[in-house]
Amino acid sequence: MEELKPLVDRHSHHLMSRANVVGVGLGYKESAGRRTDTKAIVILVSRKIHPSRLRRVDIVPKTLSAIRTDVIEVGDLHLLLPPAGEAGLSAPADSDRTIRVRPACPGVSVGHYQVTAGTFGALVHDAETGVPMILSNNHVLANITDGRDGRAKTGDPVYQPGRYDGGTADDTIAHLERFAPIVRDAADETCPIARGAERLGNYLLRLAFPAHQMKLTRRSGGQNLVDAAVATLINPDDAIGAILGIGPVTGVVAPTPDLKIMKSGRTSGATKGEVRLIGASVRIGLGDVGSAVFTDQIVTTAIAQPGDSGSLVVTQDGHQAVGLLSAGSAQASIVSRMDNVLEILGLVL
Repeated sequence: MEELKPLVDRHSHHLMSRANVVGVGLGYKESAGRRTDTKAIVILVSRKIHPSRLRRVDIVPKTLSAIRTDVIEVGDLHLLLPPAGEAGLSAPADSDRTIRVRPACPGVSVGHYQVTAGTFGALVHDAETGVPMILSNNHVLANITDGRDGRAKTGDPVYQPGRYDGGTADDTIAHLERFAPIVRDAADETCPIARGAERLGNYLLRLAFPAHQMKLTRRSGGQNLVDAAVATLINPDDAIGAILGIGPVTGVVAPTPDLKIMKSGRTSGATKGEVRLIGASVRIGLGDVGSAVFTDQIVTTAIAQPGDSGSLVVTQDGHQAVGLLSAGSAQASIVSRMDNVLEILGLVL
């Protein structure tokens, strides 16, 4: 299956420009809801539409580069943070996932001081210094920052529990250390000339349509490998490595379709599922800051709810780390590969 990854890179751009397409990955073709042994380039759509109702340019071909294609419905993919002010996303009643706990363990509520709440994914160590750190998503520990937008900076406080769960400055457990920037599809324009044109345009627009305003954005065209960040513990004894409801992590393993996996998250606790696709390129909704494309992602069955962002995904058998959960829908979950997370952030488990 790994040898087919270049095909996703070759075809994902033109496929993701088609109606309803939110991703492309590698898996096995399904027939009547059952998996076959036929390898396929799988196209993810927000909803399935009969070909007769699609424009010809939006119809997915039956083969690409001599490889069969398949189409599965996954809904709209988005980050799994509880929206501010939303109720009904409490953790399981038999757990302590949303309260302050010391030492904290992976699987409990955590978050940047400006973020609602996500999940403490794993206790990791700096590959050079050995300093222990909390691992979770960029959008949990670093507020969806690209590193230049002022949304977060090194040293920002990280609460446990997260702010959504009552966390305050008194609950600061760590400080943001580093993150993989999230490159968005479109970002606020920073060019002085473009900003000047925006002001002039708005001046003229107000003369004719006072209730309207224009805003220029810059298309980046960039892609992302991981949604990940780490925060350095204030007190190294304030966190332990065993995942709540799962136990210790025993290593790292590469994902394969049908691999049985599980995770432990702030909202839905310990849940099980399986890998559906590998090597996927997906477009993820980032809320009010737009969207971003992530490549080399793992697509699993739906194992998460809002608040579970940052959960470590491990194998059911042996508890080896597969990746870091970041996004999804009611029909699928999106996971960044663990080997990419460790390499990009300079970490060891």
